[in-house]
Amino acid sequence: MSTKAASLDAIPRPRAFSPRVENACLWLLGAGGGVVLIEPSPYELLFFVCVLVLGVGGLALHRSSLPMAILLAIFNLGGVIALVPFLHVTDSVMFIAISIYLMVTSIFFAMILLERGSERFDALGRGLIVGAAIASFAGILGYFDVGGLAAIFTLHDRASGTFKDPNVLGTFVILPVLLLAQRILFRRGRVLVDLALLGLILFGGVFLSFSRGAWGHTAGSLLMMAMLTFVLGSDARLRTRMVLLGLLVPFLAVGALLTAISVEPIREMLEQRANLVQEYDAGPTGRFGNQARALPMLVGLPNGFGPLQFRSHFPEEPHNVYMNAFASYGWLGGISYLGLTLATIAVGFATVARRFSLQPVAIAVWSTLFVQMLLGFIIDTDHWRHYYLLLGLIWGLFALSRLEALRSRGS
Repeated sequence: MSTKAASLDAIPRPRAFSPRVENACLWLLGAGGGVVLIEPSPYELLFFVCVLVLGVGGLALHRSSLPMAILLAIFNLGGVIALVPFLHVTDSVMFIAISIYLMVTSIFFAMILLERGSERFDALGRGLIVGAAIASFAGILGYFDVGGLAAIFTLHDRASGTFKDPNVLGTFVILPVLLLAQRILFRRGRVLVDLALLGLILFGGVFLSFSRGAWGHTAGSLLMMAMLTFVLGSDARLRTRMVLLGLLVPFLAVGALLTAISVEPIREMLEQRANLVQEYDAGPTGRFGNQARALPMLVGLPNGFGPLQFRSHFPEEPHNVYMNAFASYGWLGGISYLGLTLATIAVGFATVARRFSLQPVAIAVWSTLFVQMLLGFIIDTDHWRHYYLLLGLIWGLFALSRLEALRSRGS
């Protein structure tokens, strides 16, 4: 599977900034995505810089990505309608404003890959790996309270790094983990450094977040990427290498786990978090009990409870992104979000099945996003920046694959 991509522009456009400047902005954006302890975060500031720098050269949304943009717009329209009775509630207004902003980020990421897609994604991806390494290393330092950093980089005795939530740290790191795994698998870069240094840091961040969802997400995404690469790849040597690595990984995983549980605080937290059902999950007022009680109520509320109003009816947030879509965005938002999810599933599998210049990238992105969509049944993911990054990228890759197919047929 080749990763070289040519520009799809028939006529070069004049641009105010060189490709090197554009790539640097995308690298900084990816790296900034790992630092969100402050609001607005560096990611927000760098996003608008990227819009300016890349937008001056001309960005366009291909018609193949229009369904994503339309469904996101309807989703947020539902949120605006549901917001009307709560315009006096600052948190609710900010919630919908952030949703609209995140929609814009998805559209931006869907547009940037249509020109110099390989080069641009490489810059963004390398930045994401650096950002994930920074966030994970901060989480590791915080977990072991190096220099008193636990007060900043941990939450509830779990590594949160440069995020406000251990669950978000754990899931943000997953796409960089898959990109790093691909670099090792395809023997790009310094394999030993990638594996021994970056790999340990990233896996350390995921593990010490003690997020059950992130653990399952990491394992599921790596397995899905391996299966898709093995089935869709045509390189016999690559398949042989994958089989050998597949035999080696379980031994490495067991060795790492045995080493980790030899540390008493880690062993105690692992025993606590390893239970499938936590205390706050069970019972009529637990996570699943709240969802069961909320469902019949939402059936009779076309506008839902209103943005961030689930907490006014129940002790906790819904912890189910699909239920939250109906609760915060009403029927219009909920139905459009389900439609977006189903459309994205169809587009994701169609994209990875097509041979084109960025097929390996599509496999990594889709393996991360698909499992994250499943994770949405137990976690609210609708305001995760990296969810909208993944969403925009897969729709942009879908458009790129179709454009390249049309070009190959026309040549």
